Amino acid sequence: MPRESDHTVPNSAAPETESAETTPESASKPLLAVDTLDVHYGKIHAVRGVSFAVASGEIVSIVGANGAGKSTIMWALTGVVRSSGGRVLWDGEPLPKSPHEVVRKGLALVPERRRLFAPLTVRENLVMGAYLRKDKNVDKDYERIFTLFPVLRQRLGQLAGTLSGGEQQMLAISRALLSAPRMLLFDEPSLGLAPRIVEQLMETIVELRKSGITVLMVEQNAVQALEISDRAHVLEAGALVKGGTGRELLDDPAVRCAYLGEIAQDATA
Repeated sequence: MPRESDHTVPNSAAPETESAETTPESASKPLLAVDTLDVHYGKIHAVRGVSFAVASGEIVSIVGANGAGKSTIMWALTGVVRSSGGRVLWDGEPLPKSPHEVVRKGLALVPERRRLFAPLTVRENLVMGAYLRKDKNVDKDYERIFTLFPVLRQRLGQLAGTLSGGEQQMLAISRALLSAPRMLLFDEPSLGLAPRIVEQLMETIVELRKSGITVLMVEQNAVQALEISDRAHVLEAGALVKGGTGRELLDDPAVRCAYLGEIAQDATA
């Protein structure tokens, strides 16, 4: 259940109000366009009129404290939870509401805490990732995954629940990649991982973008996310309150004060 955090960006009471149809990045029809998305859990308004767009080939991040509503946005995009308002367009068309149809369209989630099938082997988890595919390129994609994460080839017969945290994240990414996505959604990918593994993970995300996969990521770990993002947004209490390039937000005194643990000498200047 989402909860409001004490982390806030000074002078950010008014949420971003630009529609996904009118933002500069959407001028040439974005791959994903989210327009005034609302999500409720009963009487709790968890996501409040969120609008943003992601162009093909971008890395876009949404950063914010725990409980801000980041994962709820991901669940709404993938059909895990139902939105209560707004619309989501995928390549100019309404995004389906059913999770398997979302995957079929080319949008795949790497979920928070990996959510693997722990009693199944690595091989069986990978097979589950490709369950919708009927094309002849699946074997090539397996080889692509083993090139990206060689250790998984050695672990094919091992139970997924016995892998290390870093290996489990590799498997979660690989499972999503085997659905042949055009866009990957990363939900808190650094959660529970050692700093060295997080650094390697962010390098992997950059490599995936170079291979032609678009990335939308939500993260508490703002520094790593903003460093690799083309654009980013700050989410507070379910609303987007600030946006810009990754570098602009990384250099913003108010953002650094609220999310990077720094004391801003002049955050309101």
